[in-house]
Amino acid sequence: MSEDTALGGKLLAEVSRSFYLTLKALPDGVREPLSLAYLLARAADTLADTTAVSGAVRLSCLQAFDSVIQQQADADVMISQINAGFIPHQEDEGEVRLLTRLAEVLKAFAALGAIEKEMIRGVLAPIVKGQMLDIQRFPEDGELRALPVAADLDEYTYLVAGCVGEFWTRLCDAKLGKDFAPAASLDQMIRTGVHYGKGLQLVNILRDVAKDARMGRCYLPQEEIEAYGLSMEAIKSNPALLMPLTSKWRETARMYLQDGLAYLEALESKRLRYATALPLLLGFKTLALLDRCTEAEWLQGVKVPRGETTRLLFEAGLASASRSSMSRLARKCMG
Repeated sequence: MSEDTALGGKLLAEVSRSFYLTLKALPDGVREPLSLAYLLARAADTLADTTAVSGAVRLSCLQAFDSVIQQQADADVMISQINAGFIPHQEDEGEVRLLTRLAEVLKAFAALGAIEKEMIRGVLAPIVKGQMLDIQRFPEDGELRALPVAADLDEYTYLVAGCVGEFWTRLCDAKLGKDFAPAASLDQMIRTGVHYGKGLQLVNILRDVAKDARMGRCYLPQEEIEAYGLSMEAIKSNPALLMPLTSKWRETARMYLQDGLAYLEALESKRLRYATALPLLLGFKTLALLDRCTEAEWLQGVKVPRGETTRLLFEAGLASASRSSMSRLARKCMG
């Protein structure tokens, strides 16, 4: 494939610049299937998040997407539906390009080997399930709803991110063998990989609690909200009331990211360490910002500045040469 059509090239860069830079560093053999899996997951996420389209239509299209990936349907009808009903509503140029070229992405997916295709099917199924659950749980009717119990939040973080850690681990183990993580068992790497993914998703949720509440959704468990003496009506009027409830989940996220650090330290390849490191460093940085932000900053939304992300990319490149250097950088980011 040319630079323009290769999925580790321009298309991926347009959808996610930082993720493109990390995936570009991956060893041969894992770069293309991981890039493809990311593009397909990002396409599904774009369909799920196109709120200008009704929830019923988004659910129908996600079901069709899942059927296409699992080899149960032809892609032509779904592509036509996306072209007519979804692309006109996109504001991000990268996402427009991704949906416009989705047929090419699917063709590249079909050309993969059987093992890679089966692994990608295995990770996309839970991701799409999580996206569909989101649409069903949070209908856009002006009401604020929360996940009922903590187990629902745990399930959600696995469906949309923890499963990615498992997929990444199984793929790297299959393709890299002893050059993956020779000092750790596959079971250990899967467990810490799942926790790493769940931790990253928890950080994203905690970063956006106030924003999500204004959109009618709350991933913090309703059982904890009620135990704290709050009502959904009060939270809808003042999302800042949720701020004290996030401390427990910040600690959970930090614990999961500590497992992410253990995962990183077990990797043999410095290129793989670099590609794996940036989300972890940003996760620790974001938690540190959340720990010390003011209520006004929290309500506005906490995010690591773009310049800081660029600096972390550079520092991760230098630190990836050794496990000890990468560990020091990660602990520095913890604050």
